[in-house]
Amino acid sequence: MNFDLSEEQKMLRDAAQKFLRAEYRFDARNQIVASASGMSHEHWQRFGEFGWLGLGLPEADGGFGGGMLETIQVAEALGAALVVEPYLVSAVLGAQAVARAGTAAQRATWLPGLVSGQRIVSLAHTEADARHDLAHVHTSAMAKGGRWVLSGRKSGVLGAPWADGFVVAARTSGTVSERRGISLFLVEAHTPGVQVAGYKVYDGSRAGDLQLDAVVLGPDALLGMEGESLGLLEHLVDLGIVAACADALGAMGALLRKTGEYVSTRKQFDVPIASFQVIQHRLVDMFAAVEASRSLVLMAALHAEHPDAATRSRAVSAAKAAIGERARFVAQQAVQLHGGVGMTEELDIGHYFRRLTLFCNLLGSTDHHLQRFATLRAVA
Repeated sequence: MNFDLSEEQKMLRDAAQKFLRAEYRFDARNQIVASASGMSHEHWQRFGEFGWLGLGLPEADGGFGGGMLETIQVAEALGAALVVEPYLVSAVLGAQAVARAGTAAQRATWLPGLVSGQRIVSLAHTEADARHDLAHVHTSAMAKGGRWVLSGRKSGVLGAPWADGFVVAARTSGTVSERRGISLFLVEAHTPGVQVAGYKVYDGSRAGDLQLDAVVLGPDALLGMEGESLGLLEHLVDLGIVAACADALGAMGALLRKTGEYVSTRKQFDVPIASFQVIQHRLVDMFAAVEASRSLVLMAALHAEHPDAATRSRAVSAAKAAIGERARFVAQQAVQLHGGVGMTEELDIGHYFRRLTLFCNLLGSTDHHLQRFATLRAVA
């Protein structure tokens, strides 16, 4: 099997890196984070113009017909630049939900705006006491008079303050944690009864809690088959994890490069500390962690559309757990080698540390995915 990137994939990666290095420098990024909205809609629409937001969507829906191999090229560049705009949230989780389960009318309504950067849609599937169990859904959807009435609360909804709409997981039948009975619904953010309590996340991005108080939706709000959406939800989250792993890889690579530059200029005893053997050993260990993570990201991306769900999820959890351990190691080494300045607000090293710390618990913690991998391997 040829693991080399195609010329198109290399061009995509190089173009993303070039733009972000020029237009998304650390000082500009800090201004975006400190702004009232917390994101740059101008940049987001530029991402749409470049085609980044439609990479994984079918050409028939205005996308570019690519897959996770293309998506991870952009995601890695976004992680290296500490981009806070909701690429994972909307371009992967939200857009893929609509593209995979939506009717022709739903796709026509939502996907053009998602591809162009005019709209943002967020996946609202987590609840406060779920503990990474996707089947643990309290939020209810009741059929009344040909309509749906949704009630419940979703917590930790990524990009919630920016979203024009939500893909909400709600239970139409069954009991909490039962695999059957979970449905997905498309909910406009301005629908009566929808309330978002937004907040800033540890890495500077935004999330929020979504309150649904007897939200009345038409029959066309149902996304996919009633009561049969857990499998799709699991697949969406796996796709999101692959993109998140690529983002973390970008952040890890940036830390390695910046740390190497720092120790080459920081002097002690009138010589650069990079000349000390112990420092060289630590840099080599960081390099090994980054390159191992690169292989794991590629492995997970190649399994993202595997026809066997267990095989796909096993590969994704293996990558998430292993990269999580390496991300923590690289981040800690970078901070330590920078000394006291490593955690200052003025230096980007501490911000990379925060992003990677958040990654370790994003869409399931490292421990959760280690346990998930062990469970799936045991039944294989």
